[in-house]
Amino acid sequence: MYKHKKIGVIGAGSFGTALATVLAGKGHDVTVWARKREQVENIIQTRENSHYLPGVKLPDKIKFTDNLKEAAADKDYLLFAVPAQSFRGVLKEAAEYFDHSVPVINVAKGIEKGTLLRLSQVSEEIMPDIKYVALSGPSHAEEVARQLPTTVAVAGTDHDLAMEIQEIFFTDRFRVYTNEDLAGVELGGALKNIIALGAGISDGLGFGDNAKAAMMTRGITEMTRLGLTMGADMKTFSGLTGIGDLIVTCTSMHSRNRRCGILIGKGVNPDEATHRIGMVVEGISTAEAAYALAQRYNIDMPITESIYKVIHGEMDARSAVSYLMGREMKNEMHII
Repeated sequence: MYKHKKIGVIGAGSFGTALATVLAGKGHDVTVWARKREQVENIIQTRENSHYLPGVKLPDKIKFTDNLKEAAADKDYLLFAVPAQSFRGVLKEAAEYFDHSVPVINVAKGIEKGTLLRLSQVSEEIMPDIKYVALSGPSHAEEVARQLPTTVAVAGTDHDLAMEIQEIFFTDRFRVYTNEDLAGVELGGALKNIIALGAGISDGLGFGDNAKAAMMTRGITEMTRLGLTMGADMKTFSGLTGIGDLIVTCTSMHSRNRRCGILIGKGVNPDEATHRIGMVVEGISTAEAAYALAQRYNIDMPITESIYKVIHGEMDARSAVSYLMGREMKNEMHII
């Protein structure tokens, strides 16, 4: 018999808030943590997360708090929805409040700068005995919160745990598959943000659908190439957390990575473009990490390299496109 659970959501950004609505809709007891007291007070007063999910009324039964202990202690599951570069610090801070047998569900998509670790590896450094899964896929928060049909995947080394999480989230509007390839799911979710920046830059420069299709197709090639080197399963990059997430992030105006890229393509400085988006643009940090990984493993990743150089002012956007188009002629089937 299905039982409702006590779930702490660590992070009150757009996706954390949207997933809280999914969980509350299934009858779970949900508490959401935000670091800023003023955000919590505003949400409680208006029942709307006006900065991250404007126009979405939040169920009264979802509790909001700026007390991390209140959100993390005595819960059956914890959902972490903080930016990838903040994940280590927030998990370390929260770890003193919950039993390490409590499963951690992570939805952040990124690679930690400096260490170049996937977020599951970061979690293992902090809690070697952690029960961890990643939830990922083509899932804009704006649509999830409005109960538009969405399909994602949950991945972890413990298949039984992945099936538990599948059941907790599964609804007739939020379909969840399981996947045993944790490395592939995490890398796909992280790396597609780089390609989305590139797709946005292409749009900002005024190039057409042909250019964006090429960016996406060659982008999935780069993602797969690095993924295989890092132990992922090639099939994962053909699935929801690979090509699926890539498509939605490169084509939708909900995508902050694409919107940031559009601004850069129009000549806006990358720092200013990120500031205008008003939220974390994960592709910026991931481009730095992926560029370092490509050098570490001696992997050819020309799109990633170009975007890295644009972000760091080593190349302007139009020159980056000229560089990509002018590379030596190759056989397309020599992909991986």
